[in-house]
Amino acid sequence: MRCLVKHHAGPELEYQTDHAIPEPGPRDVRIKVSKAGICGTDRHIWEWDAWAAGRIPVGIVTGHEFVGVIDKIGGAVTKYEPGLRVSAEGHTTKGTDYNSRTGNAHIATDTKIIGIDRDGCFAEYVVVPEDNVWPIHESIPDRVAAVLDPLGNAVHTVMAADVSAKSVLVSGTGIIGLMAVTVAKAAGASRIFATDINPPRLDLARQLGAIEAYDAREGEAWIDDIRRHTRGEGVDVVLEMSGAAQAIRQAFSALRNGGTAALLGLPAKPVTFDFNENIIFKGCTVLGINGRKMFETWYQMEELLLSGRLELDEIITHEFPLEQYKEAFATMISGEGIKVVLDISG
Repeated sequence: MRCLVKHHAGPELEYQTDHAIPEPGPRDVRIKVSKAGICGTDRHIWEWDAWAAGRIPVGIVTGHEFVGVIDKIGGAVTKYEPGLRVSAEGHTTKGTDYNSRTGNAHIATDTKIIGIDRDGCFAEYVVVPEDNVWPIHESIPDRVAAVLDPLGNAVHTVMAADVSAKSVLVSGTGIIGLMAVTVAKAAGASRIFATDINPPRLDLARQLGAIEAYDAREGEAWIDDIRRHTRGEGVDVVLEMSGAAQAIRQAFSALRNGGTAALLGLPAKPVTFDFNENIIFKGCTVLGINGRKMFETWYQMEELLLSGRLELDEIITHEFPLEQYKEAFATMISGEGIKVVLDISG
């Protein structure tokens, strides 16, 4: 089969045409992939940074965001049949640890991730456990169904923070940050603010529903402006999507006393942070967000999509055939594209 493989301990991926087609185990399904999204994790693997070098096995098929059609099922599979259009949760677990058995499988201690710990979806076929499969509603197009993984990150972050009738700051307008803007608007946030250092992304945040979008390169006057908008208090909710140390500190400065901060962005290295000023004396609630709740987030995501209130067309900007993967990654890495999708159906 055609696929993209991490072929050596170095930059880029290799396009292969003769990779063995995987066979499903007894409780697995095999999916013929139609489209797959490129995300920040895939960029780390492509560039072979320190994280990737310490985490990714050479020889693995990469990719974890996708949509396709079930092609073959294992002998013990009872829930699904070939021909069904599906995506899948990328975090797999045995389902036996404490968190898996108490509704928090997304933070299970034995989590294995598709495209990181086991072969992924930048391929004509991918095998996933039956319990990870998510059927796709007929009204959701493939280009959207292919990016449910990052959309789920945004939905999880927004829903965990309970944004309804509250002022919200989205800190970082990358792919998931932009998704968080449209999700927060759909979920009933009263007013949405955004910060970043990328003017085109800030413009898009405004289009998606932010009433103000601030360029953080211009100093911290924007924090005072937010306070002017919020009775001198600060926002009710911070959705920190960037992982940038300075952005994290500034976001907490813009949060009102007693507010809620939901943190999804991953800092590249440890962050120096004043807990007294920003958390303890402020009396705020801090939520660590990891992945998608299995499967509460998926139900919420589907309902939001079916409502027609999410604006994703301006976020999913480019699509390339699998064979043009180098151009696809270059478009994503350069910032020319926001969300880039690979078409694997050809």
